[in-house]
Amino acid sequence: MRQLAPGGWAARGFAVALACFGAAPAFAQDTAQPAPGQGRGYQLGLPQSGILTIQPERLFSESAFGQRVEREMEAEGAVLTAENRRIEAELRREELELTERRSGMEPQAFRALADAFDQKVQDTRRRQEQKLREITQMGEEARREFISASLPVLQQILRETGAGAILDHASVFLSADAADITSLAIARVDAVLGDGAAQEDGDR
Repeated sequence: MRQLAPGGWAARGFAVALACFGAAPAFAQDTAQPAPGQGRGYQLGLPQSGILTIQPERLFSESAFGQRVEREMEAEGAVLTAENRRIEAELRREELELTERRSGMEPQAFRALADAFDQKVQDTRRRQEQKLREITQMGEEARREFISASLPVLQQILRETGAGAILDHASVFLSADAADITSLAIARVDAVLGDGAAQEDGDR
């Protein structure tokens, strides 16, 4: 037996989506008696359990699709970080120049330049924060796309095993026979989706 704490980023997404499909037990789908060794639960590499579990975060992060998305986000983040450092250095130089000019300027004229500089800093900050939000949104959209594309694969595993449900591994508090299918699902999803790059290119 194992005890697991509730949680998982995609627990709700997978649980709700799978529930909507209304997966029925094997006997409700097919009343024919399979020949020995040919039942759904006896296929090579498939677990024999009425309850299956999956680790959604691992399914995404270890899949070819998820690893590609992670690489792309890291690359975008590195570009933004470098840009932020360059902008910060430029603003510091501009601030220093403004400070050096202060002694030779009328207070009112200096105040006008200082206010304009402050506005520039704020506009720049908002612009860079928006870029960060766009990168984050890119990752969230990729996760939603991955969940949607993975559901048919998980449905197929559910049918093949004859299990009654696939639960988030982290949400199972206590179970004697729940079988984790994360590795199997990763292999199946990779076979169907690959890293997803070709599909994204086709959508552009």
